[in-house]
Amino acid sequence: MTTILAQVERLTVPEIDYGAVAPVLVILGAACVSVLLEAFLPKQSRWPAQVVLTVLALAGAAGALIVHGGAADTVDRGVVTFSGAIAVDPPVVFLWGTLLLLAVGSLLLIADRSVEPGGAFAPEPQAGGQGGGGGAVATRARAVASVMQTEVFPLTLFALGGMMVFVAANDLLTMFIALEVLSLPLYLLCGLGRRRRLLSQEAAVKYFLLGAFASAFFLYGVALLYGYSGSVKLVDIAAATAATDRSDTLLYAGFGLLVVGLLFKASVGPFHAWTPDVYQGAPTPVTAFMAACTKVAAFGGILRVLHVAFQGSSWEWNVVLAVLAGVSMVIGAVLGLTQTDVKRMIAYSSVAHAGFLLVGAIALTPEGLSATMFYLAAYGFTTIAAFGVVSLVRNADGEATHLSQWAGLAKRSPITAAVFTLLLLALAGIPFTSGFIGKFVVFAAAIDAGMAPLVVFALVVSAIAAFFYLRVIVLMYFSEPAADGPTVTVPGAFTTASITLGAVITLVLGVWPAFALDWAGSGQFIF
Repeated sequence: MTTILAQVERLTVPEIDYGAVAPVLVILGAACVSVLLEAFLPKQSRWPAQVVLTVLALAGAAGALIVHGGAADTVDRGVVTFSGAIAVDPPVVFLWGTLLLLAVGSLLLIADRSVEPGGAFAPEPQAGGQGGGGGAVATRARAVASVMQTEVFPLTLFALGGMMVFVAANDLLTMFIALEVLSLPLYLLCGLGRRRRLLSQEAAVKYFLLGAFASAFFLYGVALLYGYSGSVKLVDIAAATAATDRSDTLLYAGFGLLVVGLLFKASVGPFHAWTPDVYQGAPTPVTAFMAACTKVAAFGGILRVLHVAFQGSSWEWNVVLAVLAGVSMVIGAVLGLTQTDVKRMIAYSSVAHAGFLLVGAIALTPEGLSATMFYLAAYGFTTIAAFGVVSLVRNADGEATHLSQWAGLAKRSPITAAVFTLLLLALAGIPFTSGFIGKFVVFAAAIDAGMAPLVVFALVVSAIAAFFYLRVIVLMYFSEPAADGPTVTVPGAFTTASITLGAVITLVLGVWPAFALDWAGSGQFIF
């Protein structure tokens, strides 16, 4: 007993910089409060309470980030806290800011669709008469109450908190815990669709099973790298790679398994099998959140791992990741041409963009780091707005996502078609959009890093991928609408704000990208 007490007395509580991690604490704290609201508030009071709490949480996290992000210690060198487990440096500040802004756009879509009778979370329409006028009113009231799936708010906040920890994790164990915190709520969110319940639940099961395999790969990689370096800290792994008396087998095997888990979450081909099915089956607001925020979190983690832990051994894995980037581009471009569903087409577009992002990630230069982060921000806002537009085109069965149903859309709703055209051109990388600037800076960084052949290949694939974006534009403007075609619903205030936010930022970053590029290039990772 005396020995135990002596050991306890020698324990020192690690210093925690609460200011540095305040944005994460605000989001995770709000998620816990949100769960309590779900448990104790009556059903009719949950939606307004959850919306107010979510707005306050995002505003509070953004305020804390602005206060800390402008501090000299963060701009100059960053902060390492929680016994070295969390590093808050300039790239993390940029990624956190991007995640919070993207979460605003996603949660605006979720807020509209969680309460709207015809929205993504609404149940299948029931057969049967409505009765008299009073019965119709009562039926509508019951329908509105039944679709308030307010559990989406705590799940989204927990996933967002996990993403913020994931990009700031300074050791692999913390990164794995954050990976699970962000993944588990996403599995549940994918299964919340009620208009196409079977498709939504099938997507959730596929995502869960494949995600479990990817997590296992990640964890086995962590174990092997621990055996190689004797530590899970990124800086210790980097030091071990400089030694000559280590087992290269453990290094290669551990790195390979670790990268598989990371590339799965980033939907990089050929680890993309979950992407089209989940994008199609999940409720559209949830798909928007996954497509934008998860991409930022996954590549944020990839950038930190490659730049901090494995930069010294890049000559051993650079070619492998370059090949995977090319494979991802080809899979996304070629299979995207064959799709007849808008959501699946955007899913394969995501796979192609993951390949372009990986080109910047493996450049391992300050220019490559800033270019990749800018690309993530540009892609995220465009994608959220695109899914917001998709949620507006509906028929009696819900969202009309088959391409044939989009024929002549410009004649039915010129504004909707014009906005979607802008977003598709941005995804294709046409000048004066954020997509063009994103590809330009990533490819320029890759050329400076000596990867000119990969950039030429990427340009060719990008030209091929542009075809399936232009195909939709031609279909909307140069085809006659079907007599029984879908209608474009009048968006709610939240959906309008989300689409406007994404479209405006897509234009602004295409015309005036200097601010975002300067912010993204304000500093490097610390450890």
